[in-house]
Amino acid sequence: MDAVFLVLILLLVASATGVAARFLPALPTPLVQIAFGVLLALPGINLNVELEPELFLLVFIAPLLFADARRFPQREFMVLRGPILALALGLVLFTVLGVGTFIHWLLPALPMPVCFALAAILSPTDAVAVSAISGRLPVPPRLMRILEGESLMNDASGLVAFKFAVAAALTGTFSVMDATLGFFVISVGGLLVGAAIAYVFNVIRTRLIERHLGEGSTIQILLLLLLLPFAAYLLAEHFGMSGILAAVAAGMVINRTDLKREHQINMRMQTKSVWEMLEFTLNALVFLLLGFQLPDIVGGALDHSLHDVGDYEFLRLLGYVAVISIALLLSRFVWILSATWLQRMFSKEHRAAISMRVMLAATLAGIRGTITLAAALSLPQLMNDGTPFPARELLIFLATGVIMFTLITGSIGLPLVLKNLDLPRDTHEFEEERRARIAAAEAAIRRIEDFHHQRAEAITREDHSEAFIIAFNDISSQLMTWYRQRLELGDTTLPTPRLEAIRSLERETRVEALRAERREYYRLRGRHHINDDVLRKLVREVDLAETALTGDTGHAHH
Repeated sequence: MDAVFLVLILLLVASATGVAARFLPALPTPLVQIAFGVLLALPGINLNVELEPELFLLVFIAPLLFADARRFPQREFMVLRGPILALALGLVLFTVLGVGTFIHWLLPALPMPVCFALAAILSPTDAVAVSAISGRLPVPPRLMRILEGESLMNDASGLVAFKFAVAAALTGTFSVMDATLGFFVISVGGLLVGAAIAYVFNVIRTRLIERHLGEGSTIQILLLLLLLPFAAYLLAEHFGMSGILAAVAAGMVINRTDLKREHQINMRMQTKSVWEMLEFTLNALVFLLLGFQLPDIVGGALDHSLHDVGDYEFLRLLGYVAVISIALLLSRFVWILSATWLQRMFSKEHRAAISMRVMLAATLAGIRGTITLAAALSLPQLMNDGTPFPARELLIFLATGVIMFTLITGSIGLPLVLKNLDLPRDTHEFEEERRARIAAAEAAIRRIEDFHHQRAEAITREDHSEAFIIAFNDISSQLMTWYRQRLELGDTTLPTPRLEAIRSLERETRVEALRAERREYYRLRGRHHINDDVLRKLVREVDLAETALTGDTGHAHH
């Protein structure tokens, strides 16, 4: 009963943080959620949540990364694979070696493998925190895609590096060749396992569709939401591969196969709604749990006498947190600067120089989060010989401190760096949309003409009344007129901003008309002129039309 009570409390508080974040727009949502978690962990409330790192990665991180991978545009991933892999693999290795060596210089009493383990813990960035902080800021779209791609991939590379560093600390031996080979086996193996699981799921889904269960959306969502990310993660971990990369690979494969399922309207709408709710809940719980751990971590750092590295006052501990965090940000800035310079040197294409403000934004976006905490808490308690693991409480405290430091500096620094940033107008996507609209309108007109001829012959043979034939002709004529107007608007030579404004006005007008329809349906139901079944059917039609116009299920007003 206590577990059920705790889950209900957490879900209630997670919802409350969403409301609180709306009233505190200056504070990023993750900071609000962490603050709520700290309040819940205070002694008088008597709530106790133990964060099990392996369970945390399975229950929270695997589905969230799966969802991010499903949403990430694959064409952009392929186009930006160079910068993404440079950050997700190259920067992680650079951080482990560079910052690990710096930590050993700062805390010479810590063994070198332990310093490398801490650096590996601190290497992954947190996509949720970055998007929460930068959501209302003018972030260049290309930079945002690179940061999202980096956070998809660097969780796995950081955790694999952490695994080898801890193994070296426990055994006292380390082989660069074994570590390199192991890294590629674990990473590639994880990707293959995730892709295979997604492929099997896709085969099962195809069989369901063939047996006329294609619109059985509940069955598919159950498989997609509750089985696929967890199955990919667990199977990969069972074979000693990267479960994180397996979840990412499964999401990308499902994204690719979903593109071929053009007829499954209910499936798409229901999946979108369920994922939106699930992602918000999981993201909120992740930062609540981080807040839950803070009092114990701070208390542990203060109460324990850390014999391996001496007794540290709290202010000195905070100083170590600040210095290590700055070292992380500096190493990130140096890596980005160097990679950008090398790319411009060796690239055949002439690229404009990246502004210093964008580089600073990319540096400050290196926010650490929940993967870092989970890795820190998974540090072993004992060495192989039975002695305590060196300075485990200090390492956990430093990792948590870096999370808070990067969250706060990102929250303050990113708005300052990106304020009034003059972004060049990106008309590339708009042009793609315009050409697609033209092609779709032309296809629709051709299909209406063909369909009209087919049905007109059938209607004539069936000897329908003249009024019926006139009505059918009017329907076809009205639809073709509407599509031709769309074609003229899309094919116009108006400048992009004017065209966008016209389309926006058209959408607003149509949405207002739909909302008037919906209000009238509810008024008629209130006066008992129609029953609930009729109301639901009519309102669903309006909701679908409005959702198509606004692109967001949350905009449909009931």
